[in-house]
Amino acid sequence: MVKRNGFTKLFAAVTLSITILGSTMPMNSFAAKKPWYEDSVNQLVKSGVMNTTRTTPLDKVKAGDFLKAAVLWFTYNHGEDFSKVVNDLQWVKIGEIKSNNEPLKRGEAVRIIIRAMGLDNKESKSLKDYMEQGVKLGLVKGYGRGSLGENDRVDYAQLATIFINARKIQNASTDNKGVEKVSMENFFKTPSTLGYSLSPDGKYLAYVAPWESRRNVFIVPADGGEAKRITSSKDRDIADYAWKDDKIIYLKDNGGDENYHIYLAGMDGVTEDKDLTPYPGVLSYYVDMLKGNKNEILITTNKKDPRVFDIYKLNILTGETTMVAQNPGNITGWLTDGDGKLRIAGSNDGIECKILYREKEDDEFEPLLETKAGESFTPIMFSSDNKSIYATSNVGKDTAAIVKLDLDTKKQAVIYERKDVDVSSIIINPTTREVLGAVYNTDKVRAEIFNKDLKEIFNRVSSKFGNDKEVGIKDLSKDMNKFILSVGSDRDPGAYYFYDSTTDKLKKLGDILPSINPEKMAKIIPVSYKSRDGLTIYGYLTLPVNKIPQKLPVIVNPHGGPWARDSWGYNPEVQFLANRGYAVLQVNFRGSTGYGKKFVEAGNKQWGLKMQDDITDGVQWLIKQGIADPKRVGIYGASYGGYATLAGITFTPDLYAAAVDYCGVSNIFTLLNTIPPYWESQRKMFYERVGDPAKDKELLTKVSPVFHADKIKTPLFVAQGANDPRVNKAESDQIVDALKKRNINVEYMVKENEGHGFANEENRFDFYKAMESFFAKHLIRHE
Repeated sequence: MVKRNGFTKLFAAVTLSITILGSTMPMNSFAAKKPWYEDSVNQLVKSGVMNTTRTTPLDKVKAGDFLKAAVLWFTYNHGEDFSKVVNDLQWVKIGEIKSNNEPLKRGEAVRIIIRAMGLDNKESKSLKDYMEQGVKLGLVKGYGRGSLGENDRVDYAQLATIFINARKIQNASTDNKGVEKVSMENFFKTPSTLGYSLSPDGKYLAYVAPWESRRNVFIVPADGGEAKRITSSKDRDIADYAWKDDKIIYLKDNGGDENYHIYLAGMDGVTEDKDLTPYPGVLSYYVDMLKGNKNEILITTNKKDPRVFDIYKLNILTGETTMVAQNPGNITGWLTDGDGKLRIAGSNDGIECKILYREKEDDEFEPLLETKAGESFTPIMFSSDNKSIYATSNVGKDTAAIVKLDLDTKKQAVIYERKDVDVSSIIINPTTREVLGAVYNTDKVRAEIFNKDLKEIFNRVSSKFGNDKEVGIKDLSKDMNKFILSVGSDRDPGAYYFYDSTTDKLKKLGDILPSINPEKMAKIIPVSYKSRDGLTIYGYLTLPVNKIPQKLPVIVNPHGGPWARDSWGYNPEVQFLANRGYAVLQVNFRGSTGYGKKFVEAGNKQWGLKMQDDITDGVQWLIKQGIADPKRVGIYGASYGGYATLAGITFTPDLYAAAVDYCGVSNIFTLLNTIPPYWESQRKMFYERVGDPAKDKELLTKVSPVFHADKIKTPLFVAQGANDPRVNKAESDQIVDALKKRNINVEYMVKENEGHGFANEENRFDFYKAMESFFAKHLIRHE
């Protein structure tokens, strides 16, 4: 071992100067040895942690620079401000480092690294303690007499060595063999239980569970007892349900056409369910269960005109409908007050919006407020006195906040807002309609609870599950004593619990996918990086379990929408791919929602351009980090994600080795020409965000993959539902036909009884089995 005394430092500095100057002078064998730190430094330079144009290995490291380097080395938040990451992860506690501009002590560096690795034993208190722990771990080789002490200053060479040692320690726990394969069916089978809710009287629980491989509704006494199935759907899953007093109303479509009918369940489990809206080719859904009205509910349906939705009262016993409000042609949303009276309407042409209001149901609707392009004001509910409404609004700000609007004075009060992300929804007391909290999504879904009593209850019950679990309130009783909770994580599909706060008793109601062992699942890691034009891009990286994250096969998985976003939590597709040995990258590219209106608008008319660049930049970032094998990168997406898949292999044909397009867009002209009739009011929005077929003909031709199919050379698998109302089957037919004309073999799966994605279990099994085989053929077998 070479002691790092003053002589060694001097020799290293001399050797470095010779290397930099590029001298060709002869050196003896001793001098020809490369510096002890060279390999470590080179690794950090290659991954972007060190910049040799500004630093040399023997320069002393300032605290701020060390922390920034640590963030780049130990996290994947490379687009975030390093000080925020350090603060969030609590690598440095208050008072430990006085200035980021001062050179860092060796003991301070070791303490930071131990915390970054999650190995703080809580017993180490002084820098000396941490140094001794660092020696035991193998972070540093020398401490004490004859070696550098805890107060010596750290140089970049030492930084590099400590970082590399830490990586070796982290990798030592894996044998790089992965984990045992979990059967594909276990990931994609119909969940064992979903969607618990309390009956209005609190006596029963309803939930969804499989019967004949389809999701059906069951009820069970809240105080325990035998569950009873009350629906008998064999052709399609039940899409949604709601309590109407002591009855169940539910929605179901036909073969994926998304024309949902409203059904009344036969509550005895024997009587045949009744289709209350038996109109072919018509979409209906419920708006208000009309509390206090025994036999009627409020619904909206487009049976009169397929382009717009009118409001009706529906008698759930006879099926008779009575019109309450006729849509003049421009209304895109309705809201009832606490008494079930229809008093708010939204007029939206896709660009500008008007919120209309009436004090009584027999009054005419009058304008309440207007929004401009890019702005949104979305009413959520009326206040308990019906004199105000709560809404999400980004009017006058970048991110959406929860606001309360007084209907008489038109004054707004901000209830809760954030500067980093949109606030998406509220938690309410079902009886008093008091706003109890707000929900938002940063790297994870989080809640800010205002009500003191609820906050205490929530903290108490959350502590029963640990910090790695995400606890959600799915339903609560009128007295706020009984709760239905969902509890899960990125590795755990989750379970439902019934919690009684008066007794502090917790009862598990059911596991969503009991066949999944969380210990075999992979962690989903929030990431960030900078796009080529400097925009911070957020997303998630999932690394396969028991695999060293180097030169891995990668699947890039762009989300659909595109006006949506990926979130942290259990994702069966991601876990399935990770279980098969792939790293999975999910990218919230510009145009994704949740990060404010500027981020959404940055995606306007950028399909196939900057939106695609954000995805490409993510791939290149993974390659630079050494995680991705550049020869084994695949891409898979559905809907807009399917478009991004086709755009990826069209406009960056050398980047991907395999691609799976699931009901994706190939021709933007035909997409815009075949949108569902009830999306017609949003056509201006499509033209603004995607492009106008007349005014932007050149742009849309440029970014539609079907017109550039001659560039495609990546193996492609396409899957499509024949009844898809959003992305018609013609979108997939076009790209498949274009490639076949060039004698390029394309795997093509069409399901005649499916729509926008495969809902039926047997079809899901067929698709994921084929996808697994396809990726294995092109990515795994070419290792």
